[in-house]
Amino acid sequence: MVPFFVWFLLADAPGLDSQNGIWRWAAALTFAVAIYTDKLDGDIARSRGLITNFGKIADPIADKLLTGSALVMLSLLSELPWWITILILVREWGITALRFFVIRYGVIPASRGGKLKTVVQTVAIMLYVVPLASLAPWFGVLAFVVMLAAVAITVWTGVEYVIEALKLRASGRRAASQRLRGEVP
Repeated sequence: MVPFFVWFLLADAPGLDSQNGIWRWAAALTFAVAIYTDKLDGDIARSRGLITNFGKIADPIADKLLTGSALVMLSLLSELPWWITILILVREWGITALRFFVIRYGVIPASRGGKLKTVVQTVAIMLYVVPLASLAPWFGVLAFVVMLAAVAITVWTGVEYVIEALKLRASGRRAASQRLRGEVP
């Protein structure tokens, strides 16, 4: 759904022959459907016991493609400051790389804070994508405040994931060392 979301945002960009927000509403609807289907997929996997290590890695990557494309597009359209997009993307892709780096020691699943971060980022992006700021100026302020909250949670949980990865790596190395010495970990 990411390519459709991006195309809808571009189709209604300022300076193009837009249809008074129709494509922007289509982008908002596409984003909402993509987020909902992601949640539905996770709920089904958990309820049926179909949680896999692949899913623990692939699902966050899919989330990052959707939210990352939204942040980049909003910045390209000059609706969101680039520093926010860059900060969030560096954290998101950095934590994904960190997960791959420590995967030989174990999988770092999404934490409660990570899930909260995803929810707040999603709400902030939706507030930016829905074309209501032109109708109510306070709506743009609300979107920015929620986005700042998303940035704060994003940075905080990024630090938590780094600490968790360091602990996982240390315990994995300890266990490997014990195995080499013939001890049972």
